[in-house]
Amino acid sequence: MQETAKPRDKFELFLDEMLIKLHSCQEEKNHKTCSVCEHYFDCDLRHEYVKAVYNSMSKGDTGGFEF
Repeated sequence: MQETAKPRDKFELFLDEMLIKLHSCQEEKNHKTCSVCEHYFDCDLRHEYVKAVYNSMSKGDTGGFEF
């Protein structure tokens, strides 16, 4: 039986977009991870990526969620 892929919502699409931007920045700076970057703690791009991850998991609802 073949599974049909469900359509991606706006939160997942935005997360995909942020991931592309994050990887592009890492490649530009020749880093494999953000943690080695001198701007790690005050990077707006990384903060936006973290928000996008949270929103994709919570689907925009505020409050906590369980792992």
